[in-house]
Amino acid sequence: MLGEFDIIREFFTRPARRAESALGVGDDAALLRVPAGQELALTMDTLVAGRHFPADAAPEDVGWKSLAVNLSDLAAMGAEPLGFTLALTLPEPSRDWLARFAQGLFELAGQFDVDLVGGDTTRGPLSITLAAYGKVPAGQALRRN
Repeated sequence: MLGEFDIIREFFTRPARRAESALGVGDDAALLRVPAGQELALTMDTLVAGRHFPADAAPEDVGWKSLAVNLSDLAAMGAEPLGFTLALTLPEPSRDWLARFAQGLFELAGQFDVDLVGGDTTRGPLSITLAAYGKVPAGQALRRN
């Protein structure tokens, strides 16, 4: 049986890509450095099996989409992505599903040079909550108004 720390260690621990990632996966909280003259942009979305993606969707597609919807929100505000956190609720941990989910997630993370910096895992109906963090020059965020 896969426990929470086994899942984190085996599927979601990666070396940091960015200098802004001061402390990532494995501690009580992530630490991100925000350069002087920049503001932190934050976005978060939850995807629920059967509502936001088919319950039988390919796990790599679900991983990719989970990050993509958040990176899109950062881009809409003109923010450069820095990192993201992942809260993963699983009915029963499966090594195959987790490996494929992580593959899709980290494929997109690599394309945008963004780090997974923390999160949580729990047991329950399949849902994914991802929060993405970015930086934008102070006063230059593209707002809806």
